[in-house]
Amino acid sequence: MNWQGCFTLFSKEVRRFYSVILQTVGAPVVTALLYMVVFGQVLQGQEIQGVPASAFLVPGLMMMSIIQNSFANTSSSLTQSKINGNLVFLLMTPLSAFEIYLAYIGASLVRATLVACVLYLVTQLFVTVPIANPLLVVTMLVFGGGTLAVMGLIAGILANKFDHLAAFQNFFIMPLSFLSGVFYSIHSLPEFWQKASHFNPFFYMIDGFRQGFFGVGDSDPLRSVAVAAAFFAFVSTICVVMLAKGYKIRG
Repeated sequence: MNWQGCFTLFSKEVRRFYSVILQTVGAPVVTALLYMVVFGQVLQGQEIQGVPASAFLVPGLMMMSIIQNSFANTSSSLTQSKINGNLVFLLMTPLSAFEIYLAYIGASLVRATLVACVLYLVTQLFVTVPIANPLLVVTMLVFGGGTLAVMGLIAGILANKFDHLAAFQNFFIMPLSFLSGVFYSIHSLPEFWQKASHFNPFFYMIDGFRQGFFGVGDSDPLRSVAVAAAFFAFVSTICVVMLAKGYKIRG
């Protein structure tokens, strides 16, 4: 294991997003706060699963931000390298497919964690959100952020231009995240859509994450962890195989 090389690539990816931190961390926090203000006003005075609606929104918005920023970090970095023609310099390094995978995923998790922590701290100025199970919160953050970072790498490998990434995000990532219980409990949906939600892996990421804060949710927390872990392992296997074969990244 080339730990020094892996850490060098990890550091490079962290510096890449940190150099524009207002865009990569500040902007997502502002966007999430706008969602909170709008939906908080609409749901003012209401409760969801015995939790004030304004507080209920916070973990969902945090996980949605984790999902979107983890995906954006890896997908934009790899696609930009392909378009600029400097991906060859990464391929020339003595790094294995797993080491490249580990560095990219690690950097994305740093960005996702920063966004989530800043958002959580800022929302405490408006509403109190307890943390009932810190271990569950961290576990779901790692699996949720890690899964979307891996999916971002896969999208970056497949994409030939930024339009392809936009299509992937607009037609896949955004619908699955918005329809996974960010703003509501699935028990408020008709029976058909309740059942359909259980086939959405993003639902388990968000529901498990929210249970870490409030101790209540729509699914068993162990099931949420198991589904999130299984989906993470599944997409990770695909990603590492694609990197090892050099699919669409080697001429």
